[in-house]
Amino acid sequence: MTQPTLPAPRICPACDGFATVAITLGGRDSHGHLHTITVDCQACHGTGTAPARRDREGARA
Repeated sequence: MTQPTLPAPRICPACDGFATVAITLGGRDSHGHLHTITVDCQACHGTGTAPARRDREGARA
């Protein structure tokens, strides 16, 4: 007997699953390293997934 499968997680529509990115600020320091910052998606807060939809109350199945 096969095992039940879990539904696939919903990917965040704002970032398409790429929740955290590194952005170069340009230029290099005295050691030759790039100046970068990391930024999280504001919609999913860096998780890459969106919460599951809730069924509307009173909606027909």
